Amino acid sequence: MSDTDTSQHDDRSGLYFQDDFPAEEFTARRRRVADAIGSGVAVIAGARASGSFEIFRQTNDFYYLCGVEVPHAYLRIDGASGKATLYLPPRDPKHEKSEGATLNAGDVEIGKRLTGVDEVRTHEALAGDLVGAMQLDTPHAPAEGRQACRDVLRHAQKSIAADPWDGRPTAEERFRERLVAVCPNAEIRDLSPILDRLRTIKSPREIDVMRRAGKLTTLGVAEAMRCTRPGLIEYQLASAADYIYSVHGARGGGYRPIVACGANIVNAHYYRNNCPLVDGELVLMDYAPDCNNYTSDIGRMWPVSGKYAPAQRELYGFIVEYHKVLLRLIRPGVTADQVMDEAAAEIEALVESTAWSKPAYRQAARQTRNFRGHLSHGVGMAVHDVGDYTAEPLAEGVVFALDPQMWVPEEQLYIRVEDTVVVTAAGVENLTAAAPLELDDVEQHMQQPGMIDLVDVGL
Repeated sequence: MSDTDTSQHDDRSGLYFQDDFPAEEFTARRRRVADAIGSGVAVIAGARASGSFEIFRQTNDFYYLCGVEVPHAYLRIDGASGKATLYLPPRDPKHEKSEGATLNAGDVEIGKRLTGVDEVRTHEALAGDLVGAMQLDTPHAPAEGRQACRDVLRHAQKSIAADPWDGRPTAEERFRERLVAVCPNAEIRDLSPILDRLRTIKSPREIDVMRRAGKLTTLGVAEAMRCTRPGLIEYQLASAADYIYSVHGARGGGYRPIVACGANIVNAHYYRNNCPLVDGELVLMDYAPDCNNYTSDIGRMWPVSGKYAPAQRELYGFIVEYHKVLLRLIRPGVTADQVMDEAAAEIEALVESTAWSKPAYRQAARQTRNFRGHLSHGVGMAVHDVGDYTAEPLAEGVVFALDPQMWVPEEQLYIRVEDTVVVTAAGVENLTAAAPLELDDVEQHMQQPGMIDLVDVGL
């Protein structure tokens, strides 16, 4: 079948495709890319086949621009005309017989209707369509996929480059090499900054998806609270959240779970989750689902015993109060620095008036007041999302992690609480507010039975 053949070989009504975003939203996003690159041509590569039985997950930039979730797909956007062409693999009848219908180059009219592109062609046609281009814009930053963010991917790249037995180029470097081979006279420019700016401001439909992700996050963490008891292993709390996420349609975690008890909390991105829950200790949980290629972020700390000890209530209670102050001050038109300055001034009275049980705790509270990272990082398709929302005043549609943190180095203590918030015209919406936050509410919530107690088979 040629790439221009629009006839259908069978009933394609069951064809898998996302339904969160209509074609016109993808068209508008691509139009903004075209406006930004001027007379250039943008070309974006989608994810390759993984070679495993895991469910395919498209890279974030590619999904953002067309919503297509098949491997080895490419997208071309002409800056001068604004026209977009989607390049897909040919139909694989044997694969379809085993796994079901997949969008392919033969689905021309379906592909145009679902994505809003002007043309659908085979991926072999891309090289010919690029010949003669004098400016090619393509992402240089590593493409985020399943449970991946740019900072983690760059760390992996450094590790590969430093390995004398590896040192292979990145997928983005190989793709640029292919572009140079096809268009040796073209200027190759980095499209990542343009896409980062677009992705920093979430559309109303994106925020709707993130509301669902936030709701699932709170349900999972709340279930983990109910399940907590001494003797369980950290990973069992993550498993309770996994069930909640999966049964409500999420595709696993948006990142690997952090379930840390006691001394493990000091490692901010602890992931082994293989230690028992110890009576008298706190547990920190930070875990959210991948909900239709969007995620959330959260942090809650609660007592394994079900009751906060006096020192735990003193420290975690303070950080919860600081969190509430920051929440109240977030609004459009002010910078992240302004919010932190205002919060520091407001919380100073509480810091100085509290009868701290130890001088080290007072000093830790003062350091927390001065710390500049409480408005932590963007959240979206990646848990550490792209774009710098701190460089200018907060704008409606910016989503980030509000994550006040406290360190007591003398006792190797790390205290934090985290929610995912979106800046609105009226101020801020907390997408993970339903997870118990107030200390008395947490203790009351933990008195309820958890699913682990209800289904424990005694293994």
